[in-house]
Amino acid sequence: MIDIAWDTQERFVHEQSIEPGKFAEVCGKVERGQRIVWRYRADRALDFNIHYHVGKTVVYPARKTVASASGRLRVKSGEDHCWMWTNKSNAPVALSLTLQR
Repeated sequence: MIDIAWDTQERFVHEQSIEPGKFAEVCGKVERGQRIVWRYRADRALDFNIHYHVGKTVVYPARKTVASASGRLRVKSGEDHCWMWTNKSNAPVALSLTLQR
């Protein structure tokens, strides 16, 4: 798991390669009412979700299987939020993520 570390421009940028059968997860504390603009690109389709936990319940504001996606997340709960990708292919996949608050 990679912790979100916002820079002085309120951005977080991350790049990594995800090996076959593995996952990448970027998580961090966000404030209720914040709006996070997110965008990612990958070499091929990945199983992607944004999620957070409320007790033992997992809430998914977004879920897709695509090579790239973007959106605006309006934070409804002040829980830690995670952006997660799973590589179900048989080759490494390069991932590039940008978050902006």
